[in-house]
Amino acid sequence: MRNALRACARPEPWKRGPILAALALLLGLLLLLHATIPDFAGLGSLVENVLPWLGVFIPALLAAALWRRSLSAVTALLLPAVAWTTLFGGLLPDKSHPGGDLTVATHNVGAADPESTARTLAAAGADLLALEELTPQATPLYEKTLAPAYPYHAIRGTVGLWSKLPLSGTRTIDIMNYGPLAATKSAAAQLPENRALHTTATTPNGPLAVYVAHLGSVRLMPRKGFWTSSRNIGAAALTKSITTDPNPRVLLLADLNGTLDDRAFTALRTHLHSTQQTSGTGFGFTWPATFPMARIDQILYRGLEANRSWTLPKTGSDHLPAAATLTWS
Repeated sequence: MRNALRACARPEPWKRGPILAALALLLGLLLLLHATIPDFAGLGSLVENVLPWLGVFIPALLAAALWRRSLSAVTALLLPAVAWTTLFGGLLPDKSHPGGDLTVATHNVGAADPESTARTLAAAGADLLALEELTPQATPLYEKTLAPAYPYHAIRGTVGLWSKLPLSGTRTIDIMNYGPLAATKSAAAQLPENRALHTTATTPNGPLAVYVAHLGSVRLMPRKGFWTSSRNIGAAALTKSITTDPNPRVLLLADLNGTLDDRAFTALRTHLHSTQQTSGTGFGFTWPATFPMARIDQILYRGLEANRSWTLPKTGSDHLPAAATLTWS
């Protein structure tokens, strides 16, 4: 112990590794101040979508600091370690608990085989099942295969909801058409590519407002950077509809094409809770299915209590299905 204290008291270990110490401090500031990063070419949004993965640099820098025997770098690493733990440490423990009145699931089915995917999803026993990225060719097969388990369903364009509970008042939510030409498109012209709907599920505990949405895609482009314009406009339109919904109980089943850390969803986070954050274990990543690195498929709620949140087995889609159980509050 005395030898270790003497070694720490010497100036040499503190002088070693100044670049490592600077990188550690920069990493900590990036975690703490990510919201202040300018969104030039989508940079701020891109950083926020990979924010949890910045944590992998902490052990890498620690190993380098120990190899260099740099006390300054090891000390500097306390900043990113504390920042990452503050941001994401609460997600790691198992927060689920028994019970639940309602089981729900959402899945971007993409190019998955409709019949086998429908059977897999139906076996999960969800009371409400939302599907995104439906195609005209696949939709009839989903309707046929899911009919025995789900007597009610609503489809608007490329999104649909299958339900064991009666549905009423289904309407589209335009999250894709914007700009001066938007008003020139008729409802019939917009419907085939519609990507969001609102409906009301009749439950023994009263009406439940249910939203199904598939926000616009994002692209990492050489000249434009992280292109998020379509997604962001859709997020604003969806948030406006949800925040003005008079129903105290609201459920959103969606492919948001972004994580909840993304600044595009700041307003949405203030009005809805995430089942994964309140009742899941870990990050619950859903995309890409082969090696999940981000949770872009979300189950968000208000006026309910979440009991459990998890992902379902892989289908032929490039997304994993997400599921949750909730209780009436």
